[in-house]
Amino acid sequence: MKVLKLIGAIVLCEAIGSLGALATTPNITSWYATLTKPSFSPPNWLFAPAWGILYALMGIALYLVWESNKKNKKTAYAVFSAQLALNLAWSVIFFGFHAMTAAFVEIVVMWVLILLTILSFRKISKAAAYLLIPYILWVTFASTLNLAVVILNK
Repeated sequence: MKVLKLIGAIVLCEAIGSLGALATTPNITSWYATLTKPSFSPPNWLFAPAWGILYALMGIALYLVWESNKKNKKTAYAVFSAQLALNLAWSVIFFGFHAMTAAFVEIVVMWVLILLTILSFRKISKAAAYLLIPYILWVTFASTLNLAVVILNK
């Protein structure tokens, strides 16, 4: 049963990522290719595996919280769900609507919610909180990249 819960938590996070990819993928070789990007922009092929790993880590972290015997997990679940929803929304806003400035504002809010998720998960499972550190680091980088693309394409 625990294995099924782990798989379910990972699949949930990966599914959200896959939904975001529906907005992202068609725009990579078309609209996104036309944008001026900063020198620190990674190659396009790197994003899918990086996000795949990050969604798996999110799923494992969620599983650790789910399996914890600690009480009062509602806040942890709420902020996790909110940041995951914003994660999906960012792809739609940036790639689907081509609203780069709005996407930057949204990713800053998402970053705050990821931090709150880490802090709330830490109260339940330190390991779960630590698993989200690569995620917040990547979103920090993605935020910087988003802002640079906004500035370079004004």
